[in-house]
Amino acid sequence: MSDKPSALVLLAQGTEEMEAVISIDVLRRGGLEVTVAGIDGTGPIRCSRGVVISPDVALDGVNSEFDVVVLPGGAEGAQRLARSGKVGDILRRQEQSGRLVGAICAAPIALPAHGVFENRQLTSHPSVKEMLEEWGDYSEHPVVADGNLITSRGPGTAFPFALRIVGTLTDAQRMVEIRAPMMFPVQVS
Repeated sequence: MSDKPSALVLLAQGTEEMEAVISIDVLRRGGLEVTVAGIDGTGPIRCSRGVVISPDVALDGVNSEFDVVVLPGGAEGAQRLARSGKVGDILRRQEQSGRLVGAICAAPIALPAHGVFENRQLTSHPSVKEMLEEWGDYSEHPVVADGNLITSRGPGTAFPFALRIVGTLTDAQRMVEIRAPMMFPVQVS
């Protein structure tokens, strides 16, 4: 591992591809060392809209600690993250050590499934809101940060979600520097 902040992005069959790819890309632009791990091995991951992504490593082979663990959503992918014992082990270690976890879209359902980050402010895709309202202080803001947990709502919030992770692990200036060349519109028509 280098001196750069490190990120582990978890992929499962059915992951929402925009959330995965935007997170990976923005974190790398922000100077993070990103490892993409397949929760079921190194085979290609067929995402929710048919895009295929090849992970760098199998999750079973990951033994390092990471500054942030990122869980992209997608209904099927989120369910797989919520059922994975290895994902649960990683999330518990992140919480206990005070290191960051980012979960977007439906992926926050993995939090109660693995018994982590209870009673935190959080958000998610509206389709899983009912599963999370009793677990934490539910918000409908696009990106919600509470201590070492950052959550977000869906594909349309993937950029601000990933930028918030960069800003948290580096500094606000770095976040601004990488945001500018991406040419975000002031207003979407």
